[in-house]
Amino acid sequence: MRKNIKLTALAATATALALGLTACGSSSDPSSTNTAGGKTDESKPLVIAASPSPHADILNFVKDKLAAKEGLKLEVKEFTDYVLPNTATEQGQVDGNYFQHKPYLDDFNKKNGTHIVPVVNVHLEPLGLYSKKVKALTDIKAGQTIAVPNDTTNEGRALQLLAANNLITLKEGVGTAAKLSDITDKKGLEFKELEAATVPRALNDVDAAVINGNYALEANLSPAKDALILEKAEGNPYANFLAVKEGKQGDPRIQKLAKLLNSDDVKKFIEEKYQGSVIPAFGTPAS
Repeated sequence: MRKNIKLTALAATATALALGLTACGSSSDPSSTNTAGGKTDESKPLVIAASPSPHADILNFVKDKLAAKEGLKLEVKEFTDYVLPNTATEQGQVDGNYFQHKPYLDDFNKKNGTHIVPVVNVHLEPLGLYSKKVKALTDIKAGQTIAVPNDTTNEGRALQLLAANNLITLKEGVGTAAKLSDITDKKGLEFKELEAATVPRALNDVDAAVINGNYALEANLSPAKDALILEKAEGNPYANFLAVKEGKQGDPRIQKLAKLLNSDDVKKFIEEKYQGSVIPAFGTPAS
């Protein structure tokens, strides 16, 4: 997901966001916050940061088809990276976000001192291995290059996918924190680490690439049809969820959105639109 970003650059971007986003309130406006003991002005729009696909698509379905029935005013702000949605949520520039899974959030909170918490799981995007140069997994041979995401959680996730399909061997017990240095047998393969958002653009330059589900969709790839291998849904810890800054879970607008995101209407929308490339993750714990 992630390139290292200098704090000065991040601060500058956050300042720009503060000017550009329609904020739902600040710490000096108790009527528009929902920390312990605070109040929320339910007439104000709920602003949610999201990746364009499938997250913003799902939120826009809720906004256009379901929100009015619940008396919810919903605004969707699209972000193409995996840092700003959390920093904007932490700083109160948006009310929440929908773009990430728990291993990534845990790592982000730890590294950045943020206080973002999950509310409800919504969907799973299976990670997949794609190629424009080979047609089958058995065509991947020694000497070829595979691109993988360079952020902590998704690189480990990618390496576990490759190991589960016998393309590499990993040290025992490394789990989802696996790094390239944990590969004990590369089986002659080379690896290229890239920011997750840029991996699809590298498909012409490498023999295969492990791509996050949302970025595959944005690149007009169908995980269900185009992936050489795909993560299994059963027991998968990478469900994407609605998240807020700790203390805002009780915001009535958040509760309305959480209910709608776990509704039968959204389940049907996900199943019909994505045809197995995105899978509903209702009913599984978000924390």
